[in-house]
Amino acid sequence: MSVKRIFLIVLDSLGAGEAPDAEKFGDVGAHTLKSLSKSEHLDIKNLIDLGFSQIEGLEFLSYDKVPLRAAVARMREKSMGKDTTIGHFEISGVISPDPLPTFPFGFDCEIIEKIEKEVGRDIICNKTYSGTAVIADYGDEHIKTGALIVYTSADSVFQIAAHEDIVPLDELYEICRKARALLVGKYGVGRVIARPFKGESGSFYRTPNRRDFSIEAPRKTMCDAIKEAGLDSIAVGKISDIFAGRGFTESYITHSNAEGMQITKELLSRDFHGLCFTNLVDFDMVYGHRRDRDGYAKALSEFDSWLGGFILELGENDVLMITADHGCDPDFTKTTDHTREYTPLLVYGNKIEPKNLGTRDGFCDIAAEICSLLGVKFEGDGNHLGLCKE
Repeated sequence: MSVKRIFLIVLDSLGAGEAPDAEKFGDVGAHTLKSLSKSEHLDIKNLIDLGFSQIEGLEFLSYDKVPLRAAVARMREKSMGKDTTIGHFEISGVISPDPLPTFPFGFDCEIIEKIEKEVGRDIICNKTYSGTAVIADYGDEHIKTGALIVYTSADSVFQIAAHEDIVPLDELYEICRKARALLVGKYGVGRVIARPFKGESGSFYRTPNRRDFSIEAPRKTMCDAIKEAGLDSIAVGKISDIFAGRGFTESYITHSNAEGMQITKELLSRDFHGLCFTNLVDFDMVYGHRRDRDGYAKALSEFDSWLGGFILELGENDVLMITADHGCDPDFTKTTDHTREYTPLLVYGNKIEPKNLGTRDGFCDIAAEICSLLGVKFEGDGNHLGLCKE
């Protein structure tokens, strides 16, 4: 077995241009990376040195065509969605042909009343809302009454905001678990999200203690297959939450990109055999949804700087994969939601043949390739990329 460790890093929301079906999602013209390229703060020389700008549609990132040091591709999503859950499921080898349910006009009284009864607190808001605006508008009422602020978005999510001094974190997480158990069938949203906040009236702010409680993947994922094969399957960031804790031998919850990169770097110095699956969520949560182009560009540049040191420490039998799960164009003003885009893929390591794979049909090819490189039997969706030199 030639590959021992694979580090798969998802740069959450780093889209690579509108997908062919972007019109169905109202996202014509979206291009996260092109928007970032307009920022004077973008500096991704390490990604470009590996061949990032040679991915189809990303040639504008560099005028100089350097020799490919990695395998690169543009990935087209096959699932019917543009959210975190669907994107990660497909990356792990499970295509979702049907979209998860969304609730643009709020949730039915039937399910709201069930959740209120189960958790012992009233619910207020129950509308589509921005996460920062909703605590500004409903924070005072929440503090006065103790009622939970429930809201949703264009994604398949049931979000619960609560002040940490009113609803302690342990209680909020337990409320989310109870809501998750009730949100099934026609109410089976992709994620129940705990959105804790702090502060005083007029200056409320969200804390980094967010937690996601996802619906389980309907079939076996690559993570399940790797774990069942007796290898290590390590989750960093919100990965374990996205997969409802299934398919991992260990997990590390993080509160920022910096923490996620730090833990991933620490795992690089540890002897394990299998997959380290990392999600860096700040690109999406902190910058993409808030349409902060410069903040996003700075964050990507910080990742690129970290990447320069990381690749120097990769071992002979290590592979690094970098991709994304959807787009969230910081210049797209029609909405503050995710955008339906291609995603980039970069695969680097001593055992990997540098080549341009063009455009691949399905994020699921990533799962097929990972399992092939690790010698793990997996009958999920996708076709392996044939990147190993041996």
